[in-house]
Amino acid sequence: MCSSDLLILVIAGTVTAGGPGIQFNSDTGTNYSFTGINGSGSAASSFRVTNNSNLGIGEMRTYQSNIIVQIQNYSNATTYKTVLSRANTASDYVQGIVGLWRSTSAITTIDVKNGSGNFATGCVFTLYGIKAA
Repeated sequence: MCSSDLLILVIAGTVTAGGPGIQFNSDTGTNYSFTGINGSGSAASSFRVTNNSNLGIGEMRTYQSNIIVQIQNYSNATTYKTVLSRANTASDYVQGIVGLWRSTSAITTIDVKNGSGNFATGCVFTLYGIKAA
């Protein structure tokens, strides 16, 4: 059996706080949209981004942040791609995001970019394939 979903685990920090995003198949067009919720233990908020050039996967701090990204049906060539992500740091926030890449192309490459500078030294990005049942 082959994989149907992908999972990206990110254990990272940034040189300056910011929100990393992903692009599929080098698509830099405005084909990405996402909606998220944030919680800090004392406040909550939500946001929506449409027609963006990447898909936001979570906020990062200058100290260690963790992000789990789930990409459904990455090899399907007939539907848009759905992404779920969860980001958090132990001391100050948790964030959930649902995203959409408006393309029916199978995903063959994934670029992770930090919108506000460089990733810190020692970041770990791990990609897993989830076997179809």
